[in-house]
Amino acid sequence: MKPAAAYALSDPGVPYSARTQQALAEILDFEAREEDCEIILSGWGAPLMDKAYLERRPNLKAVFYAAGSVRGFVTPEFWKRDILLCSAWQANARPVAEFTVAQIVLALKHTFTRSRAMHLQRRRPPGFQSPGALGSTVGLVGLGAIGQLTAERLQGLEVSVLAADPLANPETAQRLGVELTTLDELFHKSDVVSLHAPAIPSTLHLVDERLLRAMKPLATLINTSRGSLVDESALVRVWRDREDLTALLDVTEPEPPEASSPLYDLPNVVLTPHIAGSVGNECWRMGDVMLSEVRRFLQGQPPLHRMDRDAAERMT
Repeated sequence: MKPAAAYALSDPGVPYSARTQQALAEILDFEAREEDCEIILSGWGAPLMDKAYLERRPNLKAVFYAAGSVRGFVTPEFWKRDILLCSAWQANARPVAEFTVAQIVLALKHTFTRSRAMHLQRRRPPGFQSPGALGSTVGLVGLGAIGQLTAERLQGLEVSVLAADPLANPETAQRLGVELTTLDELFHKSDVVSLHAPAIPSTLHLVDERLLRAMKPLATLINTSRGSLVDESALVRVWRDREDLTALLDVTEPEPPEASSPLYDLPNVVLTPHIAGSVGNECWRMGDVMLSEVRRFLQGQPPLHRMDRDAAERMT
């Protein structure tokens, strides 16, 4: 008899391809009653799993989340119960790292500054000097999963990589060719600074006015993590004073910025609508990871992507 299951997300077709949904239907019963549900397949748009939600599903044993951070739907009541929680955050980390490296390469060629100048001057802008990748310095704020994947992909670019992370493993940093340093030194030395820290109380407005003003001439700040890491009011002040600096913001606070935000009008700020993570077909990779985890669960094997409370609270 197949275990009772249900989808609980905005659109099952986003992380779970038709092929994956068919594979899940072969091993799970999606026609069972709500109160009999043992397994939930979820993703973006997951409902808040509070006491009322869980009481309607007294037989729930496992939640498989085909997305990244689980902080938006888990509750203290959820952690009180012996429910397995798996997340595809590692699969979602891959496109973020790919997007970040692409942005770094473009930033080191001053692509955005040159493009803006061409639009304004309608000719090749004179006097621009960009460092390019070879021999440049890239600073990573945070050396967790995404920071490590980014560092791995930077190895072939012949750049120097700095990282500031109080929890970083020195052996991991050495393996990645990363020099661990302080936040102050990283901002002072880096041609590009890329943010990969979690959004937790201690990182609120971690990137403040002092750090922003310490950035090298013609440097670029990239944020694909969370908008709360940056004091955006300070960024606006500094960017108005320092037209040589560029900010590539895929995330903001709030998201998107309010219509009156000066971020829209600053010529040295490039906004993208939170597209660094999985989009389009990339989302199916996360669904495939959760399909594998469901199979392991049904076979009595330990999960590979289990989340506990401590790990969930450290996520971005």
